[in-house]
Amino acid sequence: MKIKKGDTVIITTGKDRGKSGKVIRSFPKKHEVLVDGVHIVSRHQKSKKAGSQGQIVSKPMPIPVSNVALKDPKTDKPVRVGYIREGEGAKTKKVRVARPSGEKI
Repeated sequence: MKIKKGDTVIITTGKDRGKSGKVIRSFPKKHEVLVDGVHIVSRHQKSKKAGSQGQIVSKPMPIPVSNVALKDPKTDKPVRVGYIREGEGAKTKKVRVARPSGEKI
């Protein structure tokens, strides 16, 4: 999965299309990400103690990683992610880059 925690992403499809936010958490096995301020749902929470009231809690829910795209640091547009190798020999590192601009992420 090319999108990781802390990345800024743009939502490409769904009810929140066009919104952007920071990835709070990623779920690689499920291919989902949790984005701050996007896909907010209301959940009815039962009272924890006898005599107290229940409440309605709003919280973000995970969305499929195919519905988000990484935000380009230069142009603030959605971009695909590519990889380049830096270094030589045993010290090579894979670095993520934005595809059209080549800017490191």
